[in-house]
Amino acid sequence: MLTEMQVRNAKGRDKDYKLADSDGLYLFVTAKGHRSWRMKYRFAGRERRLVLGAYPQLSLREARDRKADARLLLREGRDPGIEAVKARVERAVASANTFEALARGWYGLQESRWTLVHARDVITSLEREVFPWVGKLPITEIDEPMVLSVLRKIEKRGAIETAHRVRQRMSAVFVHAIAEGAGTRDPAAIVTKALKPVPRARKRPALVSVEALHDMIRKTEAEPASPLTKLASRFLALTAQRPGMIRALPWDEIEGIDWRSEDATSEALWRVPASRMKLMLDLKSDAGFEHLVPLSPQAVAVLRAAYVLTGRGPLVFPSNRNARVAMSENTLSYFYNRCG
Repeated sequence: MLTEMQVRNAKGRDKDYKLADSDGLYLFVTAKGHRSWRMKYRFAGRERRLVLGAYPQLSLREARDRKADARLLLREGRDPGIEAVKARVERAVASANTFEALARGWYGLQESRWTLVHARDVITSLEREVFPWVGKLPITEIDEPMVLSVLRKIEKRGAIETAHRVRQRMSAVFVHAIAEGAGTRDPAAIVTKALKPVPRARKRPALVSVEALHDMIRKTEAEPASPLTKLASRFLALTAQRPGMIRALPWDEIEGIDWRSEDATSEALWRVPASRMKLMLDLKSDAGFEHLVPLSPQAVAVLRAAYVLTGRGPLVFPSNRNARVAMSENTLSYFYNRCG
């Protein structure tokens, strides 16, 4: 058996040579002096060789330990050479299956279901909050403490809700990895209870009685404002739709009104296409999700008044500066603020 001194003093010669140890283990020395541990063994009746590692990175003791491991595989009926190749492949796959690579794969699959704003929010949160810390790690190497450390950084900024959203997105990536065969578990699911709870939503100012609503309408009618602002406010009160839908209301969504006649109609309808509704992206092209708003005579009267002002343009309530651009999202908000 070799000694540490013999191994250390092995130098290059005129040609390659071997220094035998035991049970097939030997030190292979090239003519240029490169030294590596190798093992000769027989499997299925054929002689084979296995490279264990280079010296001095792999010491004599470590080489003997690896030889013992290889002999154990032989006793189990497995070829150490094939097992070594499999281990290298697994390491290569693991290094390729980083959290960032799998997260971007998951994002690519989900992106078409989301609105542009939501999709941008998802990928931006991962790029800012997660990838710098664990993005380059194989997903199988990421455990609960690592996930929690990422989320704690977000919590320290006071962004508790963001921390919970990022945890949900990390969890979705781990589940995706499991489905792809690149992961085995979801550590993000386990850390939920370790996060600070999301603060209860504070109560927003609201009118909760008919009397208060009447008072608000009286104030909005008395407050000086542009005609379109007043009409948009009335239409909002009469239809109870989202302000954003009303600001961007095009004339071609209004049905059942003859603009040339003042006769009342019971068929007036506002047909909001699914593309303008708050839906998952894949539902926005489904006509079954369009939103129908029957219009009362009072709502029709508001539209007739607006038609006199903006009927030649595409929008019912456009900006004061450009008839093809929707009214600013702040117009009604500032109006109501002025009304108290």
